[in-house]
Amino acid sequence: MPTELRHATDDPGGTGGTAVDVGTAVNVVRVRGTLPALDSMRAVASIAVLGTHAAFWGGAYGHRGYGNALARLDVGVAIFFVLSGFLLSRAWFARHAHHTRAPRARAYLWHRLLRIFPVYLISAVAALVLLPGNDDASLTTWVHTLTLTNIYLDPELPAGLTQMWSLATEVAFYVTLPVLMWLVLSRRTHGGHGRSRLGVVLVAMLVVNIGWLALAPTALAGTSAMVSVWLPGYLTWFGVGLLVAGAAAHLEAGGDAAESARISVLLREVGRSPGACWVAALALFAIAATPLAGPSSLVAPAAAESVVKNLLYAAIAGLLILPGVFADPDGRYVRVLSLPALRHLGHISYGIFCIHLVVLELVFRWRDMELFAGRTVELFTLALIGSVLVSEVLYRLVERPVLRWKNLFDRPASSTRATTTPSPASTGS
Repeated sequence: MPTELRHATDDPGGTGGTAVDVGTAVNVVRVRGTLPALDSMRAVASIAVLGTHAAFWGGAYGHRGYGNALARLDVGVAIFFVLSGFLLSRAWFARHAHHTRAPRARAYLWHRLLRIFPVYLISAVAALVLLPGNDDASLTTWVHTLTLTNIYLDPELPAGLTQMWSLATEVAFYVTLPVLMWLVLSRRTHGGHGRSRLGVVLVAMLVVNIGWLALAPTALAGTSAMVSVWLPGYLTWFGVGLLVAGAAAHLEAGGDAAESARISVLLREVGRSPGACWVAALALFAIAATPLAGPSSLVAPAAAESVVKNLLYAAIAGLLILPGVFADPDGRYVRVLSLPALRHLGHISYGIFCIHLVVLELVFRWRDMELFAGRTVELFTLALIGSVLVSEVLYRLVERPVLRWKNLFDRPASSTRATTTPSPASTGS
């Protein structure tokens, strides 16, 4: 689940300002400027995902208390999804608020393709070639893996790529987002500008999400596909990101005192208190670590447990993202999360996410570890170091170079646009 934050003119998915073009005219819309704290949150999410996998391999899940907490570090996926919902939709909200044309779908999808597939393909090939568990992978498995369609066609993912269900679900969201934004944002009528239908769409997403978790595993039990990890089961997480993006754009545009404005103000006030957000998120995390959210093992949770876990994770991720959007940019919280080292971990976090299971298994074999027999701290530390090193190479040799192709489907620049460069932040995730 990728995002970057450096300069809006050269990032594959920055959280900086959004350049908006309408024909040959230029409008520069800046929604809250750059958001450096969100970069560091991406790093937190990727390390949490690595941590929960290392804990599983080390057998830590079996320990009461801290074992349950380590298992729930998969909340990092929820953070990724909320960030994607926020970062990707904010361009639509910003342009709608300023009465400008929506992002072009072709350029948006091209940016997503460049952002996702180069590093993913390298990670997938590495897993299929290097890991013994994939020695008997068929041509069909290769095709499904390289096209990121395993969750729709196979009962399980290849070794070293089990985390990629979430990337496949992200891609489904990327494709769905333009439709969602068309539903959310009213078209102009009679020279005016329609109101947002965000609330209605979010309620619909919540209903579909809960319905899918409650009914799909049973109703579609006969299929060999991994229906439990398809997009409908995670719409609420993306919806939280849409809600925050809508609020940020509404406030930036100086929204009125309507109901939507009151919700926006409430989110802003909550986000202005980072300490309170983190305390609340940790409290909800503690609840999620109880049996209310299902077992910490790989045993499938009951429908009610799935719903509880899903909603708790949505709230936790939302609380952790809000300060990155609304906290005082000159305050201590944002200053700390803007430290160069933390932000750079955010820059390479997509590589960490993609490659960490391959590195983890190679470390496991190199250190001659026994499955579920302890040494979790050693495994986590070595896997993190290895993943960071590999991700740094991927970032410099793959992620950044492919950006040369990012404007392939953008309109040719005119003389009036020379003063501003279209920002990939408008599709940053």
